[in-house]
Amino acid sequence: MEERIVTVFGSSRPRESDAEYEEARELGRLLAGSGFSVCSGGYGGVMAAVSRGAKEGGGKTYGVTAEFFSARANSWIDVEVRVVTWQERLFELIPLAHGFVACKGGTGTLVELAVVWEMLNKSVMTGKPLSVLGEFWSPIIECVRSVELAHGSPWGEANERLIYVAATPMEAAHHLKEKLK
Repeated sequence: MEERIVTVFGSSRPRESDAEYEEARELGRLLAGSGFSVCSGGYGGVMAAVSRGAKEGGGKTYGVTAEFFSARANSWIDVEVRVVTWQERLFELIPLAHGFVACKGGTGTLVELAVVWEMLNKSVMTGKPLSVLGEFWSPIIECVRSVELAHGSPWGEANERLIYVAATPMEAAHHLKEKLK
């Protein structure tokens, strides 16, 4: 059976005592329990949490790191993919994956979410489900959707919902499992 990888995007800021960290850790466990390998940006916060959860769930983990950042990969990474620039890192995280989950985050996570969404929207990439975890991104998603619909865009988002909003880690993992059967 072919390895199926889910890339998870999220902030480097949450710490072990934070609810966001524990939510990402649970997501990693559930993804691994659903048979997925988990890929992340390889550093701390949500990236460490989802990798840790995946390892606890018996899964394999990938981390895509960049020389641009001085940080080292987190200790939960099985396979580190090292690139030079931030841009190379982004465009390595995407093709490795069969599906995606964006957790709460800042501008870096927003860029990752936007690039994946645009690639799906313009059919540069197809058949790769994209979920967001929680309602954090919903205002942005709905704003973009309303513009697409108001202008009669011929692209994907005007015709179908390309982003699934999952209320819980279990819902996100279930959605990806169903879409990637």
